[in-house]
Amino acid sequence: MRQWTVDAFASGPFKGNPACVVEPFDAWPETAWMQALAAENNQAETAFLLRTADPARFGLRWFTPTVEAPICGHATLASAHALFEEVGVDVPLLTFDTLSGALTVRRVDGVFGGRGLEMDFPADPPRRVEAGPDLAKALGVEPLEVWAGQYLLAVVADEATVRGLSPDLALLNTVGGGLAKGGAGQAIVAALADPGRDYAVVSRFFAPGCGIPEDPTTGSAHCILMPFFGERLGAATLRFHQACPGRGGDLECENRGARVLLRGRGFTMVESRLRVEPALR
Repeated sequence: MRQWTVDAFASGPFKGNPACVVEPFDAWPETAWMQALAAENNQAETAFLLRTADPARFGLRWFTPTVEAPICGHATLASAHALFEEVGVDVPLLTFDTLSGALTVRRVDGVFGGRGLEMDFPADPPRRVEAGPDLAKALGVEPLEVWAGQYLLAVVADEATVRGLSPDLALLNTVGGGLAKGGAGQAIVAALADPGRDYAVVSRFFAPGCGIPEDPTTGSAHCILMPFFGERLGAATLRFHQACPGRGGDLECENRGARVLLRGRGFTMVESRLRVEPALR
């Protein structure tokens, strides 16, 4: 079967966050087989798709190299990109059945200068928490505030602080249990962007708890960031930049109350063929 590597939330090739997308199955493989392939791919996420009787509806599961993820933005965008551009699915709206409920994706124009994708995800407004001294020690900087949703959110003073982070990942892997819904070892660090930027907020995301030292661009993190910064800035729509060194990803997000619209672009980088038969349930 075919597999594609897609750079998601990217301004061009070799930007954003790469995800592997496997050609849709007619029946789910064994979970252990999917986890093994995700480990072999060694990308932040590998996405697996399941055909249904409805040509516009697919099952979707996401795996990091070590665990199955409950939600993933960039691999959802990559999956939709692969279905539209590589498989040739021609429908106005895709629906994915996932561990986080039904997620929809449609093609839209005018996304960072080109045709992109718009995803409808559940909002995750964070709550204020006290994280204790270990978070500051792990990040190497004292956050101004700490909030928690699926992940911890550490708000810092400025863009330079975000870009200059070099966290202690082993220590960070122990922080956040009991605070973030996703458990320990998953933290967003964010600040308002410098004046004159074409984005409002800059962030980075570290997830050693999921086997990902730093995720280049994280759609699900923006389900937290958009409600948080949208309320602070009094804005329904904002642009975000995730400043992973060497890559960087760009999203436009819109607050819709209980939902967040995430917009970005995808670029197919690699098409490959798997030579190992899947172990089916």
